[in-house]
Amino acid sequence: MTFRSRAFLLLALTGLASATPLHQARAETDQPQPPSVSYWDSWTDTHGVTHLTKCKLSNFSLSRLSPHTDPLWTNHAQKGMARMVTSVQPAHWEGGWHAPENVQWIIPLMGIWYVETMDGTRVELNPGDALLSEDVKAIADSKGHVGHLSGNVGDGPVALMITQFASAHARNKPCLTR
Repeated sequence: MTFRSRAFLLLALTGLASATPLHQARAETDQPQPPSVSYWDSWTDTHGVTHLTKCKLSNFSLSRLSPHTDPLWTNHAQKGMARMVTSVQPAHWEGGWHAPENVQWIIPLMGIWYVETMDGTRVELNPGDALLSEDVKAIADSKGHVGHLSGNVGDGPVALMITQFASAHARNKPCLTR
């Protein structure tokens, strides 16, 4: 019995064997694991109340942008018609309570920006953080609060990159965008 046969027999007895040859299995385990990227989800429940939940993008696939590039991880969280808006909000800017017209991704580029939802949850986002704003179906509460409240933190301006999707549909549960 060869060393390879004995190794496979030992693996079979311990329940670790598979139909994949050992050298191929070793190569497969050397592959990098897909990443996950955190984001905040501002979502609306079935009663029209908004919430903030910390989520993770995890549905990444390894691909190449073109034949001459190294592979990289990509995730297509939203597809369809979109527009990108960059806003620069002056120091001490406050947005008031409002719901967006479309599902949108918001990423601070400069400064610290806060978001507060109708359930009282408040988060501060720094440059590079991400918020999926899908609170488009919010219903005003008894205080007139609808959607979210947002504004700048500190004494400086805040720059946001906002990508709005015309055909994306808001969901009534958090973390469904993976």
